[in-house]
Amino acid sequence: MDDATLCTIGALAERTGLSVKTIRFYSDTGIVPPTDHSPAGYRLYDARALARLELVRTLRALDIDLATVRAILAREISLSAVAAAHADALDVQIRTLRLRRAVLRAVSERGSNPQEMELMHELVNLSDSERRRLVHDFVDETFGAVDANPAVAELLRSSMPDLPADPATEQVVAWMSLVELVRDETFRAAVRRMAEYQARERAAGDDTGLHHDLTEAVRDEVTRALAAGIDPDSAAALRIVDRLSAQYAATFGKPDDSVLRSWILERLEVADDPRVVRYWQLVSTVNGWPAPPDLGPVFGWFAAALRAATR
Repeated sequence: MDDATLCTIGALAERTGLSVKTIRFYSDTGIVPPTDHSPAGYRLYDARALARLELVRTLRALDIDLATVRAILAREISLSAVAAAHADALDVQIRTLRLRRAVLRAVSERGSNPQEMELMHELVNLSDSERRRLVHDFVDETFGAVDANPAVAELLRSSMPDLPADPATEQVVAWMSLVELVRDETFRAAVRRMAEYQARERAAGDDTGLHHDLTEAVRDEVTRALAAGIDPDSAAALRIVDRLSAQYAATFGKPDDSVLRSWILERLEVADDPRVVRYWQLVSTVNGWPAPPDLGPVFGWFAAALRAATR
């Protein structure tokens, strides 16, 4: 079709795939006015009208409303600005659809009941800020207004779970479990007791920082003991306690005596809650991080060996 050729509304419908009724509507509303009329009064359209109609068809296929289409054609707003805004809107829609798909897969694989499905759908469809607020509220309630270890509170805030745009089933399930955990009043109370213990330690002048080297030393020593089948109430275990106690004494500047060992045992018992390990496992799953090692058996063995040593 060249610039001089005129075609009827029927021919235009064949070229564009739009119905005659739709083209007539665009014509009547002035969005794609006819170029001319035949002697019998039929509408005729040229190549420019065809191009205009194809642009309208494309914009409407992208779900752009007629008022915006009219503004674009009148050059009141730029096509690039409209395209950018709709691309952003589509990003939101795509994320929502992906989340819904993940929820449905999780429901299918878990055999969830309607109540669990509803809760799962509610939780994953929270905004990013609302999801962060859930964990921030947990940290505020457990560590707020308490002079506890600031490094722990900062670690909790900086390791905020961030559900990806296209989560796997296990990430959706982990997110739901994590929210249930941080809403659990007994878990909050347990973490609050840990924070209050740290505050008392800080008030007494004791260092409550995160001592990664010391943690690794305990992990390495006890892991070897567990692998060798060493009983915590044995002479071999006592030698391990002696070595680790000396490292605690050097780290904290305390005498290596029975008082120190009782103090180490108290620290281990205060922190002994498997739900803390569970919390970090869930955060790692949601964020797609490697699963953290479960040090529960390690510190459990060390605590048992300390009890035997202090007896």
